[in-house]
Amino acid sequence: MTRLLIIGPPGSGKGTQAEHLARHFGVPAVSTGDIFRSNVSRATDLGTQAARYLDGGDFVPDHLTNALVKDRLLDSDVQSGFLLDGYPRTAPQVVELDNLLASRGLALDAVIELRAPDAELEQRMRRRAEEQGRTDDTVDVFRRRLDLYHTETHEVVSVYAGRGILVPVDGSGDPADITALAIAAVEKFLATPRA
Repeated sequence: MTRLLIIGPPGSGKGTQAEHLARHFGVPAVSTGDIFRSNVSRATDLGTQAARYLDGGDFVPDHLTNALVKDRLLDSDVQSGFLLDGYPRTAPQVVELDNLLASRGLALDAVIELRAPDAELEQRMRRRAEEQGRTDDTVDVFRRRLDLYHTETHEVVSVYAGRGILVPVDGSGDPADITALAIAAVEKFLATPRA
């Protein structure tokens, strides 16, 4: 019954780490980015609405994101735990997630924060754009997302730090090393009794 959240700036490797951590802890990874991209590629109503924001490097508005995540967290495969990737990104989304979990008598167990220097993040984004050909990976879009992360998502990090459930992890270097560090940090955190 492990409920985790992974958070970090764009290009920090959240998606890669979420997959490895979810596998290790035996829970499904729930990625808003994947859900958005799936809806965009299938040209669903939500995807069409979301694409306008994603292509400009903006966050998809809270009401669209909240509805999407709420539906996903009601699926049967996440009832025994999950690892959220990309949500919540704003303070109002934290409130929405709190309410959703509280309505079922649940709460997050830990929030993993990946940290890496901006210059390294931009370098990773450029490499990812070349390898995957993602249209939303341009320098301007990346810098806009990074700016949004530092202004809006920083609030989210502060909320979870204040609750004492933030687990910072150095997100620089080799992905396998980062995974090992993150697993060790989360296991140590979960094993430590809290008052």
